[in-house]
Amino acid sequence: MTGTPVTHQLRDDLSIDQKLALKTAATRLRTEFEDTFGVETVERFLHTSYDQFAGRATIPNFLPLLAERFARQRLHALARVEGKIVDGKPTVLFLCTHNAGRSQMALGYFTHLAGDRAVAWSGGSEPGNEINPAAIDAMAEVGIDITGEYPKPWTEEIVQAADVVITMGCGDACPLFPGKRYLNWELPDPAGQGVDAVRPIRDDIEGLVRRLLADLNVTTTG
Repeated sequence: MTGTPVTHQLRDDLSIDQKLALKTAATRLRTEFEDTFGVETVERFLHTSYDQFAGRATIPNFLPLLAERFARQRLHALARVEGKIVDGKPTVLFLCTHNAGRSQMALGYFTHLAGDRAVAWSGGSEPGNEINPAAIDAMAEVGIDITGEYPKPWTEEIVQAADVVITMGCGDACPLFPGKRYLNWELPDPAGQGVDAVRPIRDDIEGLVRRLLADLNVTTTG
């Protein structure tokens, strides 16, 4: 890509370290998506992703990393919407209220069972600050590590890119797009519950994910 990069105005409340981290993230994303999107699009997605987390992150130094990861996911989604990624892989979006329990466990099972044969994302209508510790412990018991994930919102391009949107308790706050396939999974909210209460929810989610994968003709790993 040629030309001078377009630099978006950074927020006034950023520390020097945060500004540097965001600029470094922008460089990585520009390189990664240079054959797909222009510099303006990449930087706009990075900075709007940062704004999504800025008001609620408990550890500010992690904000640029979260913004970069979320921007990367959104750019991949936009590439699918615009037909720039055409790999035929089924794409699923798991949505709940806080993106801290049910949708994270579903994403964990889906990724574990499907591997690279399908794509899955998760989001929340009111994202929490961290993944439910009981959900982390319950998934660890079955050998699935979800500690690398984080609560995040849904965005329009992510919903549009999904072939199937699975809702779990977000009610009227869940996004509705005409022509999109929706499934609602009735599951108790694990928020505030201990591991003993979360295990049966986890097991129900495993069964639902396995049936979903079978319906999508995705071969599972186990």
